Amino acid sequence: MKLSLESPLEVQQTFARFLHTARKNAKLSRRELALHSGVPASTIKRFELNSEISLAQFILLWQALDQLGRLSGLCNAKPTLPTSIDEVLKHD
Repeated sequence: MKLSLESPLEVQQTFARFLHTARKNAKLSRRELALHSGVPASTIKRFELNSEISLAQFILLWQALDQLGRLSGLCNAKPTLPTSIDEVLKHD
């Protein structure tokens, strides 16, 4: 298991906040985003409030609000967090 400072729930909440902010910046209501994404407005509300959503629906929302390449690029990113105390100590 890799060392992590965030829990899976915290990551879900980060994604939910990001997409909520993106929706607001695009000046879209949940109903309008539902029409653009194909994800029901009730699911969007649940995601924004409780961070609960299926992966397929999450990807549809991301596609409606941002570039899918940015999301898929996360799989190609190299980890930048230290993996040992020695690495932490090397980075003053």
